[in-house]
Amino acid sequence: MATPLLEMRKVRKRFGALEALRGVDLELYAGDVLALLGDNGAGKSTLMKILAGAIAPDEGEIFFKGEPVTYHNPGGARTLGIEMVYQDLALCDSLDAAHNLFLGREPVRRVGGAPFVDRRRMYREARRALDDLHIAVHSLTTPIRFLSGGQRQSIAIGRAVTFRPKVLILDEPTAALAVREVEKVLALIRTLRGQGVSVVFITHRLQDVFRACDRIAILYEGTLCAQRRVEDTSLEKIVDFMMGIA
Repeated sequence: MATPLLEMRKVRKRFGALEALRGVDLELYAGDVLALLGDNGAGKSTLMKILAGAIAPDEGEIFFKGEPVTYHNPGGARTLGIEMVYQDLALCDSLDAAHNLFLGREPVRRVGGAPFVDRRRMYREARRALDDLHIAVHSLTTPIRFLSGGQRQSIAIGRAVTFRPKVLILDEPTAALAVREVEKVLALIRTLRGQGVSVVFITHRLQDVFRACDRIAILYEGTLCAQRRVEDTSLEKIVDFMMGIA
């Protein structure tokens, strides 16, 4: 069997009296789309925030390409090629798509020795990045607040992808989207898989799992209770695991 791109071993996390994670093991393979499932409070987001460097585990190890790694913030995770798109998207509503894609790292040109944002290059590279991911945004100059939920979600994913991640974590990317916009996000996930990006897909929309994912991992009250290939399970079995009755 192939060596995992990434492994989390015996990860524990406590918040006061609450033991959010109780020694979780997780594996992710190159080009893998893993659905991370579980009821509210199961520990999904906590586990992924640890992987993304947003919070520190109390115990446990992370291995990347078979080697143990240690990092203490999202910048350290990014160095390894790990990105996370959170539920709130963290977009700047007053800025357009191009500015959101390159926020804080805008291309610069110098005029008389003084630095200026190279807007022509930024819009050109933004269009290329969105086209590569098949993200349909007709005007790059329209403020983000005027775009649809699906377009906003795609822009947030597109921004993460411009960092060229090896692992991309998506926290409920299809929540509260219309059916047509859900289809676009699922298509984007399949595009990323085709480009060799490993994706962790946190979702409560179980029907999406069978259309976009290769494997599932299910958490129940801070423990990993099941891992399966999608073709080896069913919606009913997933629900049983999530409820702790399987």
